Amino acid sequence: MESISIGLLGLGTVGSGVVQIIEKHQDKLMHQVGCPVVVKRVLVKDLNKERAVKMDRSLLTLNPEDILNDSDIDVVIEVMGGIEETRDHLKKALDNGMHVVTANKDLMAVYGPELLAAAAQSGCDLFYEASVAGGIPILRGLVDGLASDRITKMMGIVNGTTNFILTKMSKNGSAYEEVLNEAQELGYAESDPTADVEGLDAARKMAILSTLGFSMNIDLDDVKVKGITEITEEDLQYGKQLGYTMKLIGIAHREGEKVEVSVQPTLLSESHPLASVQDEYNAVYVYGEAVGETMFYGPGAGSLPTATAVVSDLVGVMKNMRLGVNGKSAVAPQYDKKLKGAYEIYSKYFLRLHVKDEVGTFANITSIFSEHHVSFEKILQLPLKEKGLAEIVLVTHQASLKDYEDILVNLRDLPAVQTIKSSYRVEGSARV
Repeated sequence: MESISIGLLGLGTVGSGVVQIIEKHQDKLMHQVGCPVVVKRVLVKDLNKERAVKMDRSLLTLNPEDILNDSDIDVVIEVMGGIEETRDHLKKALDNGMHVVTANKDLMAVYGPELLAAAAQSGCDLFYEASVAGGIPILRGLVDGLASDRITKMMGIVNGTTNFILTKMSKNGSAYEEVLNEAQELGYAESDPTADVEGLDAARKMAILSTLGFSMNIDLDDVKVKGITEITEEDLQYGKQLGYTMKLIGIAHREGEKVEVSVQPTLLSESHPLASVQDEYNAVYVYGEAVGETMFYGPGAGSLPTATAVVSDLVGVMKNMRLGVNGKSAVAPQYDKKLKGAYEIYSKYFLRLHVKDEVGTFANITSIFSEHHVSFEKILQLPLKEKGLAEIVLVTHQASLKDYEDILVNLRDLPAVQTIKSSYRVEGSARV
């Protein structure tokens, strides 16, 4: 093989990083695969835009067909984003016998199974390491490094924007809106941050992770999602007082044949390894029956970290080309999807209430918990500035989600409870 030709869909932040790495690491790539790697054509939206990398203008095109119908192109790298139109492009590339590398988590969360099936049918590779946690090789770790183990739980910070916001709120006591503005100014958050702050970005990544880790087709709709927009400075301060740190955590947990997958603000005990992951960094904690506990940590976004994952996938494709085994690495899910019901999902919970400061209030509240056989690990009771009101902050012991949801309904109906201020999942034990 004289050279390997690349068609690049997109030349934004990640696309520019891919070009940089291919150019600067050409000697390493040649050593790995035995021939040069050449970027033959690049799809862009604007031919005249100033870019982070210098490219021969003749390589740029506004027409995707110039890449998808070029029989000399071996691998299509997709870093343009989007879902529907992008799916059509990649389906055509695979149908035309081109291998595909993508960094598109939105696409893979929605159309991953369909595209992987198309790749297998065409005898092509479809790799997507960069779609989850940027430069952290978590997917390759699950598929290759932990291939012989049975994964029981994956728990992680998989969105750098929300971790940056929560870190700054916790450290500086700043309000959510103030930190969000700072994140946007620094480029960590989009002008429309909805997908990040409402947990959708993390949910897409957890759907991909749990599909691979549990060998089960987990759809985006199977992930229960809650974002960070309602978190207050008071929540963070009370959590800190009790020995907890707030993070937006994705949890995928398998017990027996059933799984739960969720993304939600979670109070982690300060001794938990994920509690120390700061700012825009990502980390995924993986529990295996044989290996025990492992953690993957690193930058979850950015031009070069994400591009590194993309080019690593490209190397994987090229090695398969040399060995003649393209299209044989995808393994169909082994298990049928079985999701846990609310009565099978167990956790501790943090709850903050504003109640009437009168005799019998606390007894009425505790009786509701007792009826559902839920006990307390930690309780704080504080007066409020508003006359006649008190604040109760408590952390429960393990309770089923069904019992906890029923408790919340009963508390809302209790005349002594003025309002439920906040409620969060808790992982780990509070300081005594």
